Amino acid sequence: MTWADFYFVCFAVGFFLSLLTFLTGGLRLNLPHLHLSIGHAHPGAAHGGAGSNADHIGPFSLITLTAFLAWFGGTGYLLARHSTMWFFTVLLVSLLSGTGGAAIVYLFLSRVLSSPDAELDSADFEMAGVLGRLSVRIREGGTGELIYSQAGTRRVCAARSEDGRPIVKGAEVVVTRYERGVAYVRPWAELSGEDKDLGPADKPNSEKEARTP
Repeated sequence: MTWADFYFVCFAVGFFLSLLTFLTGGLRLNLPHLHLSIGHAHPGAAHGGAGSNADHIGPFSLITLTAFLAWFGGTGYLLARHSTMWFFTVLLVSLLSGTGGAAIVYLFLSRVLSSPDAELDSADFEMAGVLGRLSVRIREGGTGELIYSQAGTRRVCAARSEDGRPIVKGAEVVVTRYERGVAYVRPWAELSGEDKDLGPADKPNSEKEARTP
């Protein structure tokens, strides 16, 4: 194997692993005394109330290693095949090129794609106590649809009445618990005591609307 072949193998391995890393959304590689990771943020199940902080992006990550190999191998291969430079000169230039490529990728990931302000807090995704509005009414013992805002994002999930009673479309509700992708809710008016202010003529109309197909 010539040095040109060696550089080409480094380039091929680095390029393939870089492509594989981006296509799979991030890989982890654990070596003795060294933890390599792409550093993608992995939010927890937002609806389940479990979030996780973004992984710390360090200079020794899988993506920077693959970038180093690709730039090192590519530069070395071109110089070894198409220049008359001395062997050690080619090696030095290739090392500098690989280091520079890895540094560019690291700076891009740490400064552009990662931000300490964007780290997720599990409290931001706690469903209990979330206030929303029904976009699809809940039949008696049935399932409707809840629209709510959480962490600055408008979200939708299935909803059921906590006590099994029907709830009309458009009613403001509060999530009391969240299980297996379904939010169990109670009307906000009921919890706040506003329903006590409704006259007898108002309540039957609401119940009638809830039972109307």
